[in-house]
Amino acid sequence: MVGVLLTIGIGWGSTQALGKIAASTGYPPLGMVFWQLVVCTVVLGAMTVVRGKGLVVTPRAVQFYVVVAVLGTIVPGLTFYISVARLPAGIMSIIISTVPMMAFPIGLLLGAEHFSWRRLFGLALGLTGVLIIALPDASLPDPAMAAFLPLALIGPLFYALEGSYVAKVGTAGMDAVQAMFGASLVGAIIIAPVMWAMGQGFLISQLGAPELALIGSSALHAVLYAAFVWLAARAGAVFATQTGYIVTASGMIWAALILGERFSPLVILAVVILLGGIALVQPKAARTE
Repeated sequence: MVGVLLTIGIGWGSTQALGKIAASTGYPPLGMVFWQLVVCTVVLGAMTVVRGKGLVVTPRAVQFYVVVAVLGTIVPGLTFYISVARLPAGIMSIIISTVPMMAFPIGLLLGAEHFSWRRLFGLALGLTGVLIIALPDASLPDPAMAAFLPLALIGPLFYALEGSYVAKVGTAGMDAVQAMFGASLVGAIIIAPVMWAMGQGFLISQLGAPELALIGSSALHAVLYAAFVWLAARAGAVFATQTGYIVTASGMIWAALILGERFSPLVILAVVILLGGIALVQPKAARTE
């Protein structure tokens, strides 16, 4: 189980650097989100067929597809590609780890979580880590990049909203792979006309580094998501969510190895503080069975 956990975390961590490469040529963000959804649809659709299942088309399922496509892919994907073109991939790996911090206040507002001083302190600690990253001349190569941090945080916010929605309404009787197959397909259908209307559509006519990075990161996301669901079912949600720590650490390492990014001591301090806050914010095992 530990080997699967490490594989998922290391694999997911690489998608930040791959996303940076994909966005490096100036491809429009809506077009990149569309192709991400297409790749996920193909990969998850193939997995669904191989498992002897199909696409569920019921009113509840379609509603699920639309909400999850918007909250879990279209909006966070759009803000990711805009942000990663302007921020270091390692910083994006740190930002993505804030999902549990976002989920806690959302859960309180929805009545799904109970107030806890421990978790409130964890939230404050995590926000402190983010603020350290935003300090002028502290961590970012260009202080002007700090203006894009709020945009980068929209993705984790919408992932947290998606998680809260799924926790509240379930997956309409589908398993997770079926559900994400349908959400990816519907997401591609939703975004296609918007993409072309805004002039952001493009065809993948060559397979250079950016195109391969886009396809590879999308396929990795689909496969690793399925593996994450399997791990959560076998080892429990609390164990599976530890992938978040590995994603952050491996994302920074991948950014250094692939992109040559380097991080100041203040960034390392921010990561330690942020991950400490996340550890406090996450629910205890007894509450996630």
